[in-house]
Amino acid sequence: MPAPTATLTGPRLPPKSGTSRQLVVFLHGYGATGTDLIDIARQWQPFLPDAAFVAPNAPDVCAMSPAGRQWFPLTMRDPDERWRGVSMAHPTLDKFLDSELAKLGLDDSKLVLVGFSQGTMMALHVGLRRRVAPAAIIGYSGVLVGPEHLATATTRSAKGEAPPVLLVHGDEDDVIPVDAMFMSSEELAKADIPCQWHLSSGVGHGIDGGGLLHGGLFIAAVFGIKVKRPEKRPA
Repeated sequence: MPAPTATLTGPRLPPKSGTSRQLVVFLHGYGATGTDLIDIARQWQPFLPDAAFVAPNAPDVCAMSPAGRQWFPLTMRDPDERWRGVSMAHPTLDKFLDSELAKLGLDDSKLVLVGFSQGTMMALHVGLRRRVAPAAIIGYSGVLVGPEHLATATTRSAKGEAPPVLLVHGDEDDVIPVDAMFMSSEELAKADIPCQWHLSSGVGHGIDGGGLLHGGLFIAAVFGIKVKRPEKRPA
């Protein structure tokens, strides 16, 4: 019998409009919690007034940082541990997404996964293997795990389309080097998965204002939401 899946919980932000028409799920990095990402929702609410936001805490206590959580353990000594890790955590996250969508009466066409670092690994792995494709996947400061296994990333929308992906990375990232973004985008393109990328200049392993703005506008465009950009004031 398969191992039982954990039940995930974490901080939430209801839609600004009061009506949930989309669901944005944040997946935090190694040693963090959902609290680290949920504030992004407040910055995106002007673009996405009908979106509900949730940032589940990963299922396990982080071995290297007990105050935080991990989607899977990392020792950096085993080249296969990332693939095993995303595969083992997959059912737990899949179950959570199914539950959250059911609560809101939404389907995967209204779902966006947003990951940071290890959360990006999870967003790409699970998002590309859902029964039905999510509306979009955004990955900050992460990497596509197991590109050699992309043949199993067969999720498609009702129109037969793969989910669009946006990757954002700092060019001074010393945790997951920026080359990971270029490798990931190239491998996704080879698998006919549409991928855009945004390079944040002077940014390390984190997210800057430009990267956040790019992500919010990307989601709005996916949902066909027109965003009025602020007018530039004359100098």
